[in-house]
Amino acid sequence: MRKRILILGGARSGKSSFALSAASAAKGEKAFVATAEALDDEMMARIANHRNERAADWRTFEEPVELPSLIKKIGPEHGVILIDCLTLWVSNVMVRHLSIEGYAARLIEAISDDAVPLLYIVSNEVGLGLVPETPLGREYRDNIGRLNARVASAATDVYFMAAGIPMKIKET
Repeated sequence: MRKRILILGGARSGKSSFALSAASAAKGEKAFVATAEALDDEMMARIANHRNERAADWRTFEEPVELPSLIKKIGPEHGVILIDCLTLWVSNVMVRHLSIEGYAARLIEAISDDAVPLLYIVSNEVGLGLVPETPLGREYRDNIGRLNARVASAATDVYFMAAGIPMKIKET
């Protein structure tokens, strides 16, 4: 059965750990898709830590922008794909001045493809905090909020993480 599982939550809420644990228990060839870019020492360390958390049966793909194309490319070869995370992906698209609407539409199309039986998608819920003080910050918040809603609509299951506790908020 085709499953699309979205895991939302705030920073350090346990989203990635929960997704990795659930996806690791699933059967099939596993692909981890990282959207982060190692632009500074702190991010390099975070990426290294995340790599060390994954078992040897995970194949890692690093793709900061062309996520929809990558999903379509690797989907037929992998039974389980974990994308971590949409939050950085939206930022990557925006800083390159690319069309977030165009990329979002392509992403929804890619995750709706039946080629991958099991897909986990991690994203931050950024709409619960303060209103960003800059226009760019507000545009980013709005873009990720709209994308999260579209992905949640396409997902079979949605979890919200708070303080390391997963709460299932959608199941079909």
